[in-house]
This record gives sequence, structure tokens and C-alpha cells, in this order.
Amino acid sequence: MIEIKNISKQFHTAEGTVEALKDVSLSIPDGDIFGIIGMSGAGKSTLVRCINMLERPTQGSIVIDGVDLCGLPERKLRKLRRDISMIFQGFNLLMQRDCLGNVCFPLELAGKSKPVAKKRALELLDIVGLGDKAKAYPAQLSGGQQQRVAIARALATDPKVLLCDEATSALDPTTTNSILELIRSINEKLGITVIIITHQMSVVESICKHVAILDNGAVVEQGEVTEVFSHPKSTAARRLVFPEGDSDSLIAGDAEQRFIRVVFNGARATSSPLIAKMAVEKGIEASIAYASTRSIGGKAYGSMLLSIPGGDGAVQAAIGYLTQTPDVLAEEVTAHVS
Repeated sequence: MIEIKNISKQFHTAEGTVEALKDVSLSIPDGDIFGIIGMSGAGKSTLVRCINMLERPTQGSIVIDGVDLCGLPERKLRKLRRDISMIFQGFNLLMQRDCLGNVCFPLELAGKSKPVAKKRALELLDIVGLGDKAKAYPAQLSGGQQQRVAIARALATDPKVLLCDEATSALDPTTTNSILELIRSINEKLGITVIIITHQMSVVESICKHVAILDNGAVVEQGEVTEVFSHPKSTAARRLVFPEGDSDSLIAGDAEQRFIRVVFNGARATSSPLIAKMAVEKGIEASIAYASTRSIGGKAYGSMLLSIPGGDGAVQAAIGYLTQTPDVLAEEVTAHVS
């Protein structure tokens, strides 16, 4: 269990004191894939650097398996950091070393003999699907392959926690999906707790079990991914869920219409659109007033706002029909519902 308790972090600059984190508290269960999401400047990178104590919090505590990292002397902290590995947006590979040498590097630092380090490094390259690239150099690899080497290197010390700081931000969507599937597989097979720092809602939706939304250095919302993204309560969460603009402005603009908000949380995509099927099968011809959806790995994520003609009967019939589909949530909304 990782317990982040009332963490604050201040930086003192020539212009004054910057409060990067404000009383942040989170509990992350062992074996979880936990997302921390927010826009640029929200404090995400500062928080992840506090978790592994690359930045010491101004106040609060980071407790991992009952040990408060904030109270450890530097020598003991260096030893414990072997249980916390990290991958970055920029890969951070050693360009003068081949893939095998990059993965061997942390093993060498830990005092492993060259034969032991090489054997383990080859095993890890196999795990990330690059067993045939041991002698290749980073410059000879694609971005996705470089990130796989970085993941193999991060696993070299058999960590309990893997921190991913914008690890897919530099990758195209297809490569991002393959890296996320690799992280999911590692989490399932090795039981490693994964913390994903990102500004991309699609990353959290496709892999995380729980999420915390960070805004201006504070946690403004947290919980299960499906619940937080289905019913966003904070302004920051609503900006993420409705990136093209809050749909409530559309609701407020038409008092004569009834509206249903539909949220897709991984519904299996089909060749026949759900709204069109509802029109054919139930005779409910809904108009799409707003939509922000995307397909990830054959599954639909996002939301839309439907204008429903008719009274209570039509609205309830539409909600009943839509929610028959797994991973689809629907509710009537008004300008006063947040």
C-alpha cells in the first residue's frame, strides 16, 4: 500500500514562493494501476518526484508498506528506491550503450556480476518483446522500442512500484496502445503497482482502475475511473471529460428539450451505431447535440449529449435502451445537474 498523506511542496524562487502541491492525500492499493491526471502545470510531475523522494515534500509523508520515506536518511532511502522504478516521456536511454547494456546498467550499479546481469537483462528484453534487439543501439530503434527498453531497464531491480511519468506522450496512438498493453501485462504477471502520470484521459480510461484528478496542485476528485469519468463533479474533471466545452451550455440554451448524457466506458464497438439502432428498434429519434468519443482497441470511450423528443416516457425508454449495453451509462441532465 502506498499512502500519500497531506503532501505539500513549495519552491522558493526570485519571484516568490510557488506552491506546487497543496495538501495532497491518496491511497494506492498494492497491485493497482492508478492514474494521476491533470493539465500542464497541475503538479503531476512534482507529485511523482515526491513519491520516489527525488523531491522531498515540504510537509506530509509518503508511506510505502508502512515505511515513511520522508523520515529516512539518504543512505536507507537510496536502498529503498530500488523498489521504485520510473519511466519517462523521453526514454532517457544511454545512447552509447546497446539495449543489453542499458538494461544491465542498474544491475551493475546494484553490484551484480556481469554474467548475472547479462542473463537477467536478456530475460527482461524477452519480456518486453525485444529479445532480438539486444545488440541494437537506441538510435536504431523506434520510439516505441526505446520505451520498451526503458521498461525492461526499470524492471531490472525487481521493483514493487513502477512510476510512469507521461511515458506515452511522445508516441503515436498505435504505439501508445501497445505500450499500455505491455504495462498492463507486467502489472498482471508480476503484480507490480503502477502509477501513471498523464494529461491524456484516453490513457487513464484504457488502463487505469482508479484515478485522481490534480488541478493547481490539489486533488479535486478521485475514485474508480468509471465513476469519476461518468459523473465528473469538479470543474477540472469536466474539462477533461468534455474537452470541446461543457455541454451544460447547450442544455441551458434550450428549455423546450429533454437531454440525456451518455457515457461510454469501454463499450464494445459494433458495426451498427447505438443511437441509430435505438431509432430503428424503439422509434426514438434522438438528436446528437454534443459528442466527444473515440475508439481505443475496439472499445468506445467518451460521452455525448442527446436531445430526446417527447415526454417522460420517451426519456425513460431511451435511458433503459441505452443502458442495456454493457459499459454504457445514461442519465437525464438539466442545466442544474453537475
